[in-house]
Amino acid sequence: MKKPSSISIPAVFFIISIFSGVLFSPVKSQIIDSCNSNLNISQLPFDVTSFDCHLVWTSYGFILRYQQTAPNQWRFVLSAPSSNAYVGMGFSPNGNMVGSSAIVGWVRSDGLPEMKRYFLGGQTPSQVVPDRGNLDITNSSIVTVSGRLYMAFELNVAMPESRLIYSVGQPNQIPSDPDYRLTEHINQVSTVLNYATGQSRTTSSSVTSLRRSHGILNMLGWAILMPIGAIVARFMKQYDPIWFYSHTAIQSIGFIFGIAGIVCGFVLKNRVSTNVSKHKAIGIVVLAFGCLQVMAFLARPNKESKVRKYWNWYHYIVGRLLILLAAVNVFYGIHLGNAGTSWNAGYAVVLVVLVLITIGLQLRMMMRK
Repeated sequence: MKKPSSISIPAVFFIISIFSGVLFSPVKSQIIDSCNSNLNISQLPFDVTSFDCHLVWTSYGFILRYQQTAPNQWRFVLSAPSSNAYVGMGFSPNGNMVGSSAIVGWVRSDGLPEMKRYFLGGQTPSQVVPDRGNLDITNSSIVTVSGRLYMAFELNVAMPESRLIYSVGQPNQIPSDPDYRLTEHINQVSTVLNYATGQSRTTSSSVTSLRRSHGILNMLGWAILMPIGAIVARFMKQYDPIWFYSHTAIQSIGFIFGIAGIVCGFVLKNRVSTNVSKHKAIGIVVLAFGCLQVMAFLARPNKESKVRKYWNWYHYIVGRLLILLAAVNVFYGIHLGNAGTSWNAGYAVVLVVLVLITIGLQLRMMMRK
């Protein structure tokens, strides 16, 4: 039997060095940036030691540093984990991704980082245009240090947009020459940043749900239930008094839904502070017509009254104007909210069905007469 060969001392040191490299090399490459650390990166175009620093997207480790360095000059450094996907930071006038201008960075296949400006003109990749937007950027650079991507840029503006959007792209789908198109992101978050206090709050979930509630309630109340109630009043009078109670109940529910939708709209206006003056004005007119219809119901004269004919004219005209303006405002609101073609198509189908039902019942009434 042969004796086992002994392991030499150099071999032992060699094995230890291998294990040491395996165990400790990932720790070095996964250094985590934080606002408590003293960021000193020579490749950045400016010193950031005195910048305000905030963790703006906790789940993805996004850190934003910024400072106003002149009356019309702001400097930003966005720090994010470096992965095989793009990271972006957008400045939005209304809190929406569509219509914002963004800075997007990534690491190319050859290992070099790259950064570009984009204008987000729509929800499809062809509408996200590179080297466009309203950001006046100078003195910019992008570097990778210890597994993190640092996008630094100087923005020439009196006051940057306070609504900031951050996004992460699809893995292994890096923009490349010649078109530098961006694929759809896998996740994004919308925030509001107070540059004076440094307070940043997430608005994505609350604003999105509030916008959806505003749209659904107004569409259902003013633009769907109100026309249904009008159809019942016009074509179901032979079923007296059922038609009257049905008409009253449907219009009352529609009025309540519409009031709730308008309240959501005012709250949403305060959250996003966007210019929707025309949409708001039409909504107020619709609300006023709705209130006039409630007053007309309460002040309804008897059928034998001499003024009943004029009351009927008033009730019909105001009701039809309300329905018309509500339908117009629904489509206009879908346009303002960039809700997409699905919302337009969905409401258009409902509207076409209601119109066809109205035409069919009108023809039936004419044939009977």
